Amino acid sequence: MPHPDLLPRPDHQAATQEDLDTIHRQLGRLPRGVVAIAHRCPCGCPTVVRTEPRLPDGTPFPTSFYATCPRLTGAISTLESNGMMKEMTERLEQDPELASAYAEAHQDYLARRAELGSVPEIDGISAGGMPTRVKCLHVLVAHSLAVGPGINPLGDEALAALPQWWHDGCCAADDEEDPR
Repeated sequence: MPHPDLLPRPDHQAATQEDLDTIHRQLGRLPRGVVAIAHRCPCGCPTVVRTEPRLPDGTPFPTSFYATCPRLTGAISTLESNGMMKEMTERLEQDPELASAYAEAHQDYLARRAELGSVPEIDGISAGGMPTRVKCLHVLVAHSLAVGPGINPLGDEALAALPQWWHDGCCAADDEEDPR
């Protein structure tokens, strides 16, 4: 079970200009296609954004849930570099129950993206390697944070393996200049 501070709010919230400015600092670039804040860190900053399936420049974008917090993404990258994706993919091949639950997570991802519009170029393509492999834990964790536990089993598992990245304070403060 995820830490109670990490459970999603019932409704995704529209991004404010302050949110977009924070995301810009988090990513080091302007955010693109943000529809809503899908999850917030306990400090209140955006952790996961929900994005349009087609970016403003016309590019198809299958990643509906995108992790923005640099502390979170850094912690997820550590899991990836430690071999978690390979181990999970191997388990998918050996565990039909896990594979079925992961395929359901894929369908959930597609259904939530379809709520935002149809983009024929990415029909049937979710993200993160779903439904047959694991190629990006960032997407799986973002999906779990956005929709809550019990939907994406491997996203939930990766989330549970993460340290409490938010524990040392607000990530948005990391990039603020010293006012002195």
